[in-house]
Amino acid sequence: MKTSLLCSALVLAGLAALGSGCSPAPEHDVVLRNGTIYDGSGGAPYKGDVAIRGDRIVAVGNVRGRGRAEVNVEGLAVAPGFINMLSWATESLIADGRSLSDIKQGVTLEVFGEGWSMGPLNDAMKKEAVERQSDLKYNIEWTTLAEYLKFLEKKGISTNVASFVGATTVRIHEVGFANRPPTREELQRMKELVRQAMREGALGVGSSLIYPPAFYAQTGELIELCKVAAEYDGMYISHMRSEGARLLEALDELITIAREAKLPAEVYHLKAGGKANWPKMDQAIAKIEEARKQGLQITADMYTYVAGATGLSATMPPWVEEGGHKEFIKRLKDPAIRARLKREMSTPTDKWENMYLNAGPEGILLVGFKNEKLRPLIGRTLAEVAAERKQSPQETAMDLIIEDDSRVDTVYFMMSEENVRKQIALPWLSFGSDAESAAPEGVFLNSNPHPRAYGNFARLLGKYVREEKVIPLEEAVRKLTSLPAANLKIKDRGRLTAGHFADIAVFDAAKIQDHATFEKPHQLATGMVHVFVNGAQVLRDGNHTGATPGRVVYGPGYGKP
Repeated sequence: MKTSLLCSALVLAGLAALGSGCSPAPEHDVVLRNGTIYDGSGGAPYKGDVAIRGDRIVAVGNVRGRGRAEVNVEGLAVAPGFINMLSWATESLIADGRSLSDIKQGVTLEVFGEGWSMGPLNDAMKKEAVERQSDLKYNIEWTTLAEYLKFLEKKGISTNVASFVGATTVRIHEVGFANRPPTREELQRMKELVRQAMREGALGVGSSLIYPPAFYAQTGELIELCKVAAEYDGMYISHMRSEGARLLEALDELITIAREAKLPAEVYHLKAGGKANWPKMDQAIAKIEEARKQGLQITADMYTYVAGATGLSATMPPWVEEGGHKEFIKRLKDPAIRARLKREMSTPTDKWENMYLNAGPEGILLVGFKNEKLRPLIGRTLAEVAAERKQSPQETAMDLIIEDDSRVDTVYFMMSEENVRKQIALPWLSFGSDAESAAPEGVFLNSNPHPRAYGNFARLLGKYVREEKVIPLEEAVRKLTSLPAANLKIKDRGRLTAGHFADIAVFDAAKIQDHATFEKPHQLATGMVHVFVNGAQVLRDGNHTGATPGRVVYGPGYGKP
């Protein structure tokens, strides 16, 4: 009893506790001990500790003082949490806030906004969005992009979230699905919508120019929107107008927008699609590097697969979708239009991005349908289904869209492995899944996602870093963390350093591995051991804890007048 009282008095006096039966109070909430630290800088790893107090990292290196939780991570890599530069977890997080497929790969920040953003919305947009919902059903309780992000945070999510404001979204808000330039008044209102989004924390303006109605936007329109983003230190990021026949011209447009609007720009999922276009990758890289030498901040991101994914509707020219989905379906039922479509789908062109020719019907894999009667076709190619129906692949594509009353989720095999490796090695390239964050259960099993939803980041670290040694692990970690954080101008994230938020990924570099395949995509990655988000442990010994500490991460213009 006397010993206990003496110990208490010594601790209260701030003196070192002496003698048997007492020890100093913990100074930290968590200390990760004896890990191999990859701090995000790209520098050589070193052995050390990481201390967490509250939501912040308070010490890195040889940490003195105990933690309430002491975690031995000897033999494991300790890195900043990974940033998913192109996430489509916008709806999957509403259905399941755990973000399981990404957390199991060490992702702690999901970045949205590839052309479409979850706000700003008007009443007509909300109505159509609800009508077009498939397996994931939800009420739209927000109007602005900021309100959507706060909705997620309040609901409870395991990852942090951030978003660009979609150029497509603000165009639909004011112009609808018409194939025409906005009037002066409409453009002014579009700019004000961008301004509001930037003040409320958007990262910049995102576009996706192969898809209608974004395809209808001219370069000058995009420059005007980006000038507003530039006022708030934002950036432009784009699924360019072409990734195939006019890849180089599309890149020129992105660089022009960056130069004229005076802001950084990033290429979404850099690729050269279609075998005839594979040699263009060297020229595309050269264009970007020349622009960078001229002082422009041009960067890119990618996913680590030779196949992309979008709608089956991308096999068709953009004019057929003018006026929106209902007009699209109506046109597909018109015999004269069907004949024209079949002809245009089969004809090489540089007027639009012809995904039918880029992949060919044998390289077009059907992966998701709204209509339950069509779901037995999941996992089959367009060519196989066409042969079974005894009709052309073009006619089959039209009929499937009509029957499903949707764009039909589709995978396109069209890139080269050589280019994938070449891109991974580029110092200004980061990574994005271009997919939802799913779980191998429940409603997610109704369709087959692209395996990048489960494996994009683990595939980088397993296949391309450990096995093929395309880049060293410290460089891969930099490209997953501090590089995208710097590009996005996000404060206090992307590094393991005192004062930064405690977003941390702890993994076994010798074992981290993707398992998802195109045939069986619902397979979680393995090798990620612990994940912390804002200081809270979300993954412990490879198992999700159920914690939902994710927050909205705001862009550089947040709160500016």
